Amino acid sequence: MSHPKIAVVDDQEAVRSALGDMLGVYGYQVELHESGDAFLASPGAADVGCVIADVRMPGTDGIALVRELAQRGIDAPVVLISGHADVPMAVAGLKAGAQDFIEKPVDDVRLVAAINRSLASRFERQAGRQANREAETRFERLTPREVEVFDLVAEGMTSQTIATQLGISARTVESYRAQLMEKLQLDSVASIVRLAVKLGRVTA
Repeated sequence: MSHPKIAVVDDQEAVRSALGDMLGVYGYQVELHESGDAFLASPGAADVGCVIADVRMPGTDGIALVRELAQRGIDAPVVLISGHADVPMAVAGLKAGAQDFIEKPVDDVRLVAAINRSLASRFERQAGRQANREAETRFERLTPREVEVFDLVAEGMTSQTIATQLGISARTVESYRAQLMEKLQLDSVASIVRLAVKLGRVTA
């Protein structure tokens, strides 16, 4: 299986070519862009796995690129590369949301490590969002009474307290609890609380 596509964005052709060749050796699919604006205008901008961008470029520079990707909702981590004089700008880029920055001349091993960290972080976020969507879908299958019991369990109430509040028996509460845990694929009260926090039904 091939590596995710990496976009190299640098206004210096020699730098672009060198980085493209190096990343190709490591097995990455690479696309080269001479400016931030050229990258943003490309049809595959939303599909790259990671962006390597120079901090200082004409037009949309590296920091502006980080902000523009976030504004467009494109979850592509950006690794900034910079000359020694650009380090304060690179730090500003990190504050703007860049994943990492590396000084020029770029060390191959450091860059590949930064790309791998960036990709791992992105995959974790994607997996987390997918898990949340699946949890929300399962939660929507609960009956109104199961939702009531779920919320009260998440607030820390015992089965007896819930039974008194809802005017039903503790045994019936336990039955509802077992049903909702099966539907939600949960295995403990702690997992109910964690899901309730994730869904915004209780505050952490």
